[in-house]
Amino acid sequence: TGPMSSECLGNLLRIKLSAEYFENKYLSLSVVDQSGTSWELSEARAAQCGYRVTYSTWSSIEFHASALSCHSHLEKDVFTVTIQIKASPTPDMHNATTHLKSASCHYGLWSPRELTCASNYMEVSVRREVPQAIRDFVQDEPEDWAFVFPEAKAEEASIWQIVFHQPEEKRALLVSSAWSAGYGLNATDSRVVLRVPYTAAQVQLVEDQGVTFSVLRSSTFYKYRWVILMVDTAVACPVDGVDYKNKTISWTVPKYIPPLSAGLTSFKDVLVEAGVDLHKLSAKEMASRKYMLLNELNAIIMKIPIGAKGGYYKTSVSNGQLGTKYSINLFLEHQWEDNKWGLTKHTIIKEIETPFEQTEVAITSNLNLSVRLMNVTVGTFLPDVELVNLTIEGVAVAVPEAVQHGYLIHRTRYANGSKAYIIQVPLDAPSVKKEYMREDMRAYTLNVTLTFITHPSSETFVIPVIALSAVKDAVLPSARGFCDGRNLHLIISHGNVDQNWLPFISDWHLTPEAAQKYNYSLIDNSTHLAISVPFLSSHVNYEGFNTSAIKALFYLTLKDGITLAQRRDFSVSCTFSPSDLIQCLPNGTVIITAIKLVGDEDLDTALLVLRDRQCKPSLVTEKTATFKFNVNTCGTSRKFNGTTMTYENEVLYFRPGNDTPIYQLKFLCLYAVEQTVDVRYDSKKNPLPSIKPGFGCLALSLKLFKEKSYSEPYQESEYPVVKYLREALYFEVELLQPKDARLDLNLDDCWVTNSQSQDSLPQWQILIHGCENNKDSYRTVFHKVNYSLRVKFPQHLKRFEVQMFAFFQGTLLLQE
Repeated sequence: TGPMSSECLGNLLRIKLSAEYFENKYLSLSVVDQSGTSWELSEARAAQCGYRVTYSTWSSIEFHASALSCHSHLEKDVFTVTIQIKASPTPDMHNATTHLKSASCHYGLWSPRELTCASNYMEVSVRREVPQAIRDFVQDEPEDWAFVFPEAKAEEASIWQIVFHQPEEKRALLVSSAWSAGYGLNATDSRVVLRVPYTAAQVQLVEDQGVTFSVLRSSTFYKYRWVILMVDTAVACPVDGVDYKNKTISWTVPKYIPPLSAGLTSFKDVLVEAGVDLHKLSAKEMASRKYMLLNELNAIIMKIPIGAKGGYYKTSVSNGQLGTKYSINLFLEHQWEDNKWGLTKHTIIKEIETPFEQTEVAITSNLNLSVRLMNVTVGTFLPDVELVNLTIEGVAVAVPEAVQHGYLIHRTRYANGSKAYIIQVPLDAPSVKKEYMREDMRAYTLNVTLTFITHPSSETFVIPVIALSAVKDAVLPSARGFCDGRNLHLIISHGNVDQNWLPFISDWHLTPEAAQKYNYSLIDNSTHLAISVPFLSSHVNYEGFNTSAIKALFYLTLKDGITLAQRRDFSVSCTFSPSDLIQCLPNGTVIITAIKLVGDEDLDTALLVLRDRQCKPSLVTEKTATFKFNVNTCGTSRKFNGTTMTYENEVLYFRPGNDTPIYQLKFLCLYAVEQTVDVRYDSKKNPLPSIKPGFGCLALSLKLFKEKSYSEPYQESEYPVVKYLREALYFEVELLQPKDARLDLNLDDCWVTNSQSQDSLPQWQILIHGCENNKDSYRTVFHKVNYSLRVKFPQHLKRFEVQMFAFFQGTLLLQE
C-alpha cells in the first residue's frame, strides 16, 4: 500500500495517507484532471468540487471524493480520481517529494434523486428526464445556440442557468456566475449535479421538529438538443439535532424535510442504514457496540455511548486547561419512495464532537540513586499531543536543546496509542534546587514548565512540573577551634548544604564590613570559613574567672540565608591568664580591663568605677570597661614589702542607691624599690643639647569621623559629606608607619581651602603651630586620645573638632 491506500464506499472514494510516513512534513494536496493539470485543493475549491480532507484518528489524514466530483473521470459504471501530494520538511515546500495516487471505484445504480450531506458541502444529483418526442425528433438544420442563447454551450447536453427560490425573490445565475459564487454544477449524460457550500449566500436556515437545516431551493435549466429543460435541485442538510445526555450522544434527523417533501402526497420508507467512517454496520455490529438506531414515525434517531468503539478521543484546550473531546464520524442513509420522485436516497455524513471535558495529567517521579538521576513521568497523553519545549529557570528551551542543560527526554508509547514523556535530570544539574532538610537529609526540587502542542489544531498548553526527592547525602559543616596568646580562632569546613548559610553572632550578621569594624578577621572561600576574634572583644563571653585563669568563649551560628532559620552552632573556648587584663607601665600608669561575666547580663559596664568613684572607664564595650590612671590616683593604696612596692585598687559596680558593690575585681601592681647597679662614669664636659635633622618615610592618614566617639569613619563611597553650618566635624590624624612607641605625633599647621587644591585661595587656618586659631569665632577643640583595642599608641594620633563654616566675600557665598 505504501504511503497511501484507497477504499471505495458506495459513491464515495476514500484515500488514506500514512501518518507515520508523512509525520513532521508539510503537505500540499492537488487533484489531477484528465489533461494532467493539477488543481491545488483550498477549502473553497474542495467544497465546490466535492472533496474533503480530514485529520481524523490521531493525525491520520484522509481524502474523500464524490463520484461526481469536478475532476472525476466517469466511464461506464467506474469513476477514477487522481491526487497529487507534495511533502516537504519546510513550510516553503522546498525540496518537496511528489506522490501520485489514482484510484477507481464502481458506483451502483443511481436513484432518481440522490442527496449527500458532507461536512463541508451539500450535493444533489437528479436524473435528467427527456420526453420521448424530443428523443425521437430528427433535426434537419444545424443548431445555432450561440446566436439564440450566447450563454448556453453548444454541447448536446449542458447546464445553462440556475434559479434560486428565496422567500423574497427569485434570482437567476448563469453557469459562469454560479461557479464564481462558489457553486459546483455539472451535467453527465444522465444526471444534473449541483454542489453547494454551507456558506453560500443563497443558503437558508430552516427549523423543522426542533432541528435546524441548511436549505437551498433551486431549479436548474439545462439544454438538450434544441430545447431547454428544467429540474428541481433543492437540497437540505441537518446542521444540528445532536444532544448529549447521560454519557450518550443522541442524533435526531426528521424524515419529512419541507424542501424535499414539498408537493408529496405519498411517502414510504424503503431503507434506513447507518454506520461509522462511511462503513455501514449491521444490526449485530451495532448491538455489539451498544449503538441504537431507532426508525420512528417522524424521525430517525441514532444513539451512541460516549467512548464507544468507532469514535476516538482527541485532545482539546480551553482557556489554557487540558481536556478531551470524543469524536465520531457517523453517517446515515435514508431511502424513501414518493409520488413525485419515485426513489430518493439521502446520505448524511455527520462529524460529531462532544463538549470539552477537563482532564488531569498524572505526574510521577522516582529516584535512581545509583546514578543520581531524577526520573519524572508526565502523562499519559493522547497521540495528538507533542512536547515542544521546556522552561528552565525562566528560559524556554526546545526539546532537542534540553540535553545541553542536562535534561534527557524520552517518549514512551503504549499499546492503545497513547504516550507519556519521561524526563531524566541529574541531581547535580544547576536547575535542580538543593535544600537542607534535617540531620543528613537534603531535598532536591525540580521545577520546570512543559509546553505542549496538539495536532492538527495547533493548540498549546503548559504543565508545571514540581518534583521533590529526599536524599540522605547531606554533609554538614564541621569546625575546629584553637587560641593563641591574644585571639580565639574558629575554622569551619564547608559541607554540601551550607552554600547559602550565613554566619551570625547571636542576631548580628557577621559580614566582612562588620568584622573589619570590630577588628575581627573573617576569611571565607569555597572550602573554609575562618574567624578570629581578640580575647577582649564585644562578642566574647567570659566565665570561670579566678586568679589563675579566665575562661573565654566565642559562639557562632550559621543561619539559612533566606529563612534565617538556625542551622548549626559552633563555639570555641580557651583559658587566658588574668595578667592579660592589666598593664603596669614603668611610669606608674596602670591600664586595667574589667570584664562582664556570663550571668551578669544586667550589668552596665559604663557604670563601673574604681575605689574613687570619680574614676570612670576611658573605654567601654558591652562586655568590657578599660581604666587608665596613675598609681597615685583613684584611691589606689600602696604597701611596702621588702624590695617591692605593691599598688592595689578595685573595679566596683554599685546598684543605684546601694553602697554595697555587686561586682568587685581587685588588682595590684608590684614595683621593685631596691636595686643596686654599679655604674662607672667619667666626668667630661657635655656638649650643648641639639637636634639633628633625620630622614625617613612616614605614613600618615587624615580621616573624618561621624561621631565624637571616633568609632566609625566616613567611607570613600559616602563622599562628598554634606553638613549644615556650625555642625561638628570630627578629624583624626594618625601616624601609620613606623610603629615606634618612642615617636610622638605633633601637628603644626592645618588649613582649609575652597577647592581640592591645598594652595588655592581663599584659605583659613584652623591650627597654627599646633594650636587653635584665636581669630576663630568657634575655635578648634582637641580631644584626648586614650588607649583602646584599636589604638595601641595613643601618642601616634591627634583628634580635633571643627564646626562647619563657609567662605564669603562680602555677602556673596563663594563656591568651588
